[in-house]
Amino acid sequence: CYSYIRFYIFKISLSFSYSILTFNFKTVSLSFLFPSLTMSSYNTPDQPSSSSNSGHHMPPPVQQQLSRYESQKRRDWNTFLQYLKTLNPPIKISQFDHTHVLSFLDYLDQFGKTKVHHQACAFFGQPDPPSPCTCPLKQAWGSLDALIGRLRAAYDEHGGGSSDSNPFGNGSIRIHLREIRESQAKARGIPYRKKKKRKKTANDPLITDQERFSNSGGS
Repeated sequence: CYSYIRFYIFKISLSFSYSILTFNFKTVSLSFLFPSLTMSSYNTPDQPSSSSNSGHHMPPPVQQQLSRYESQKRRDWNTFLQYLKTLNPPIKISQFDHTHVLSFLDYLDQFGKTKVHHQACAFFGQPDPPSPCTCPLKQAWGSLDALIGRLRAAYDEHGGGSSDSNPFGNGSIRIHLREIRESQAKARGIPYRKKKKRKKTANDPLITDQERFSNSGGS
């Protein structure tokens, strides 16, 4: 009886070992035939497979918004380039000089909003005329001065050459602007007063050229 029990236990253990070998053989066979099935079981939610990453795209970089000064400078530069194209014959950016800048300033007067009285006008020299007149509207001196500052900076940024050869910094441009300032001050009865420069202290904030140009505007 004891020998029979041992034989029966041996037979059960042999059947169990055979089942394990059969299962391992099937697993190895599947790994050779379908490797993607077996490898996918090792992908955890924290580590997605490479095929799932292929469908994802990086978001495009956010473009930095231009400041008010930079936006105005770009518009002024494009307006000047368009003006050169309307000339007869058209002038290239490498061909213009200070005379074209002076004609551009005169061209802009037709879009001005500042009343400039003639000497023959009854309201010449009056800051607050009581009634309208037929005197023309022109660009204010402050607007033109700020415009030239922005165009001068734009010319340098576009590789126009040295600052000494910048047409917008020509001496005749400064003289023309000074004449406009004086004539408009007499015609409008608003004398120009140059701001006095006070001594800077350690607590004063630094003011860049861009802020200085953007803050200078016409009346």
